[in-house]
Amino acid sequence: MEPDSRFLRACRGLPTDATPIWLMRQAGRYMPEYRALRERYDMLTAIHTPELAAEITLQPVQAFDVDAAIIFSDILPPLSGMGLNLEFVRGAGPRLENPVRSVSDIDALTVPSMAEVMAGTLEAIRLVKESSRVPLIGFAGAPFTLASYAIEGGGSKNYTHAKRLMYSEPEAWDRLMTKLSEVVSDYLSAQAAAGADALQLFDSWAGAVGEQDYRCYIAPYTTRVLDRARSHGVPVINFSTGTSSHLDAVAACGGDVVGVDFRLPLDRAWDAVGRGRCLMGNLDPVKLMAPWDALRDAADDVLDRAAGRPGHIFNLGHGILPETPVENVRRLVDHVHARTR
Repeated sequence: MEPDSRFLRACRGLPTDATPIWLMRQAGRYMPEYRALRERYDMLTAIHTPELAAEITLQPVQAFDVDAAIIFSDILPPLSGMGLNLEFVRGAGPRLENPVRSVSDIDALTVPSMAEVMAGTLEAIRLVKESSRVPLIGFAGAPFTLASYAIEGGGSKNYTHAKRLMYSEPEAWDRLMTKLSEVVSDYLSAQAAAGADALQLFDSWAGAVGEQDYRCYIAPYTTRVLDRARSHGVPVINFSTGTSSHLDAVAACGGDVVGVDFRLPLDRAWDAVGRGRCLMGNLDPVKLMAPWDALRDAADDVLDRAAGRPGHIFNLGHGILPETPVENVRRLVDHVHARTR
């Protein structure tokens, strides 16, 4: 991919002809083309079949003038290779049938080669690279988010099991997080080798803890993963949600770009991470379902707070929701470009 693409220039903090925009979960359920495919194929089949994953990845690139693609996958399939039984239940989301609840469960987890476990995704990256007009982002879940899913067995409100293990078994917690750090690092490395132009680390559940616990139990492992990811010479995005109270600690873990959620105004988030850093964000995804005037005003507020500084990538503060009108996505993408030219 041309290193002077709008997205890659912004990742390096360089001036661009317009603010680049891509949207988390831009390949997904709000698009009729995606829903049509999912009527025929279950989630894991779509993820592990290279031709399907590549087709889904390119759907929003073909439909909108987005400045980057993100490979169609999910953060959880690497856990399957470690010995956890993953399934995606329609209407209920991911479930792990044999969650990690004891020290012996942690010791039983393997650290397999992601080149084998995620071979379909890596081939999908190669396929997308053959035809994509924009840079391609590879991604992985951060160790803490994966640990929480592995321990809870699915989504959670209070993270009771995960936090109990974290607080009561610090040595076991370290073994678990070390294994996950190795798996995540290996997976990101494999995606870079397959041709990904940038990498993103998703710590979707990092807001489940406060600043002190984040620095103690999470940051060392996130830092380890981000340091290794940056060694491949492609931009790395460090994204988390619910971390407004300790965004400085998140940013200190590393990454070329810090992705922020919608809970903190962009200019204040930039102050927290440091004005010399690149920032990605941060429109509330629900505002994509608002009338155009309200959506436009919300997008303009984000852009006004960015104030034209180099190193801003427009995105949502989390993923696109399934109910999002396709036309609103198109208008938002076009507006961001027109407003910043």
